[in-house]
Amino acid sequence: MKVFKLSLLAATLIGLSACSLEGDDGQNGTNGTDGSDGLNSLIAQTVLAVGNSNCPNGGVQIDSGLDSDADGSLSATEVTATEYVCTPGVTSVSSTELTASLNNEWFQAGEAEVAEAKTVWTNATATTSAKSAAAAKTLSSLKGSAKNIILFVGDGMGISTVTAARILEGQQAGETGEEHQLSFEKFPFAGLSKTYNVNAQTPDSAGTMTAMMTGVKSDAGVISVGEDANRSDCASMSGNELITALELAEIAGKSTGIVTTARITHATPAATYANSPERNWEDDGDMSADDIAAGCEDIAAQLIHFESNLEARVDGADVDGIEVAMGGGRRSFLPKDAAYNSADAVSSVEGDRTDGTDLITEWQDTYSDGTYVYDQAGFDAIDASTTTRVLGLFNESHMQYDADRDNDVAGEPTLAEMTEKAIDILDNNSEGFFLMVEAGRIDHGHHAGSAYNALTDTIALSDAVAKAAEMTSEDDTLIIVTADHGHVFTIAGYPKRGNPILGKVVGVGATEPSLAADGMPYTTVGYTNGPGFHDLGDSVTDADAVYYAAAPDSRRNDLSDIDTTSSGYHQESLVPFAGSETHSGEDVGIFARGPGALLVQGTNEQNMIFHIMNYVGNLKEQAEAKLAL
Repeated sequence: MKVFKLSLLAATLIGLSACSLEGDDGQNGTNGTDGSDGLNSLIAQTVLAVGNSNCPNGGVQIDSGLDSDADGSLSATEVTATEYVCTPGVTSVSSTELTASLNNEWFQAGEAEVAEAKTVWTNATATTSAKSAAAAKTLSSLKGSAKNIILFVGDGMGISTVTAARILEGQQAGETGEEHQLSFEKFPFAGLSKTYNVNAQTPDSAGTMTAMMTGVKSDAGVISVGEDANRSDCASMSGNELITALELAEIAGKSTGIVTTARITHATPAATYANSPERNWEDDGDMSADDIAAGCEDIAAQLIHFESNLEARVDGADVDGIEVAMGGGRRSFLPKDAAYNSADAVSSVEGDRTDGTDLITEWQDTYSDGTYVYDQAGFDAIDASTTTRVLGLFNESHMQYDADRDNDVAGEPTLAEMTEKAIDILDNNSEGFFLMVEAGRIDHGHHAGSAYNALTDTIALSDAVAKAAEMTSEDDTLIIVTADHGHVFTIAGYPKRGNPILGKVVGVGATEPSLAADGMPYTTVGYTNGPGFHDLGDSVTDADAVYYAAAPDSRRNDLSDIDTTSSGYHQESLVPFAGSETHSGEDVGIFARGPGALLVQGTNEQNMIFHIMNYVGNLKEQAEAKLAL
């Protein structure tokens, strides 16, 4: 639709063009009187969201006209011409756009949220027509502006966890703590993410990471498959597989990496590279004979077969596989045979695989240029300038809590060290890279009711983010820091400013701990449910030790002579849960810097994170371009 009106200037020019008379020139006449100043012509651009009546798929409305009242802006009555530049609709499904994704209502809603975020940003910043034009230009340049994308996920890092970790790190540095900021809290843009799964008010990591990696919200317990699949039902997965941001980046020619402190086959990292109707199918020993016979592949095998699986699944894809994969979970890659034990094995039989396959050896045979490491010495020996591919499996199960790394038999790198090494390797690709980094043990510390381990691992995540920010440029690298979900972790009481965040509550103006109605002191942080009180002192910091407790302790305990700031202290809980505290259904934070970070604003559906990464990285279109070659 176009609406044009002839301007006075245009009419005058047409009139002059008709006044061409033949004959001699006459004498010059006297100068006429000066005329009054004319009117300024203005142009205003407005970003249109998906669903607009003139541009159903979104676009830009361009208004022009004369500034009749000379106020520097273009009002509706001054508009003399309106044009619409509309985004074309999708008329076909390419091999990178699996029907399960493209036609999914969550995927479509996520695309619309990105369009709405652009509109909100334009309206907030474009107070004049000149600023409106500048805003529209800025937004139009966002698509594809991020060469590199790094997604940090603090597993279980709810708002209260961020707050408490901020205070703890500040107090460790000699501050009162409350005024401190974690590295990612200094990022210029922030928002909130709604974490519920399609079938669950309080979510799990599988469904939440599926949302972030595929743009589609799904059920609890499933890995990168749509909600129409049934959990643990292999046959139901067919046709519901979703493509991930990491897979799109891989097809587009970027280098890709996964770093985690959890098992690399655990739900959060698995959602970047695998499709499974059951998050617990980490190796074939976790699956029934019927599941295997139905054609489902365990998650560890999917990591090793990532390249061949993706090429078989997407017509025309020619990828070179994941360049960096580092974390724990070695047991799912080794046969259930002591002969395959690693030098630092803790169990008498380290491996869990029942098919006799040594996936680590298979990976080494597939990638002759690859380097496999399992300890600190091997990690330190990696030369990032010449190494093209790394598989690092640093523990039989999850890696150690950050506070416990010295207890590891063979040594483990920190999350910051793994992040640094990954970026050093991945940035050798001129096409850019996609990297997912998970601080997986924040979640496990909370499940054990150990604020100390959850918070110190959050600080370790902050260190990793700081390292990534130091190594990359805001001009070409989008960094997003978020969580998959929160925990029932609370900060309560009325402690005075600077009171130890892990300590007992001491009120304003007081020097002794405050007492509850039962006459006993209480801590600032605690849990709504979980295994409850345990005092392991400083000699045992491993939070997982309470998972094996005979029964939860939900009683009120006299903490008068107990050091609640010690690494082995586990907070009291209100509702006794044997073995594990639960997730929460609260919103979590999203922190961003770099190209497109301005799209992080307000409260969002969690799957929008994928759509922001896809938009500023132009992942889908770059992947399609590669497939068209």
